Amino acid sequence: MLVPMARKTASDDPLAPVTLAVGQEDLLLDRAVRDVVAAARAADADTDVRELTPDQLQPGTLAELTSPSLFAERKVVVVRNAQDLSADTIKDVKAYLSAPAEEITLVLLHAGGAKGKGLLDAARKAGAREVACPKMTKPADRLAFVRQEFRATGRSATPEACQALVDAIGSDLRELASAVSQLVADVEGTIDEAVVGRYYTGRAEASSFTVADRAVEGRAAEALEALRWSLATGVAPVMITSALAQGVRAIGKLSSARGGRPADLARELGMPPWKIDRVRQQMRGWTPDGVAAALRAVAEADAGVKGGGDDPEYALEKAVVTIARAARSRGR
Repeated sequence: MLVPMARKTASDDPLAPVTLAVGQEDLLLDRAVRDVVAAARAADADTDVRELTPDQLQPGTLAELTSPSLFAERKVVVVRNAQDLSADTIKDVKAYLSAPAEEITLVLLHAGGAKGKGLLDAARKAGAREVACPKMTKPADRLAFVRQEFRATGRSATPEACQALVDAIGSDLRELASAVSQLVADVEGTIDEAVVGRYYTGRAEASSFTVADRAVEGRAAEALEALRWSLATGVAPVMITSALAQGVRAIGKLSSARGGRPADLARELGMPPWKIDRVRQQMRGWTPDGVAAALRAVAEADAGVKGGGDDPEYALEKAVVTIARAARSRGR
């Protein structure tokens, strides 16, 4: 299921006594905090905001921060990495959840998972407003995020432009959001692929999808150059294996499909028409045996980057070379 942005529970009042933001996507966690602070300051411009890390929230600190004030000031208390709180502090927080103070909003940022699960369960049981902020590991999730960012601004962007932006920027949601903001500020009318290319063509060379495109086209040297640049700029290895898998599978799907117009094949294969045209150009030189060999190489690389090997970079380089060779297998 796609998760384009933070999902909220039915009780969606940012001034609820307790907000629980769960996940590891920093941008969404920060937005959850921002929404609460904005709502509090809209109600009271003098709202006091306190942000605390686990080492700053010692036993007794929460009681001090939430004790009644002579001036009944509104306050937002943000606890980051709540899963790392000490056992004694968690007891304090659980006690507070049973009787939250008026005019105070407590925001707990929790990574989810097993660590600190008791606090997570207690907050949910107490009826905390919950905002889900999961890490977006799938390209489709980031594509949905970009589309929603454009929609939120009231601006139109073509599907090709959204895909080009994800291809160019990669997995960093902050950079994707910033890129959308820049395009919206600088460009009038509908944002298309050509506009994205003018702004971000340099970044596109560092994307995981560029690595995949060069590999399936049989351009091994360029694919390896793009791979090394991608890794140097922080693209996660798992994102590269995912892009390689998508590229090879697209070749396999289209090579076994019946002929027809791009629009008909798009419906049959679940690809946009523009991608059908791109894959048709890339699939020259491929054979069924080549596709099979390339898929095995991707599977081995995927295992290597997920802990099955000692050197993820070598695993990726090996896969890229194998795929590039397979792309030139016809006519040997």
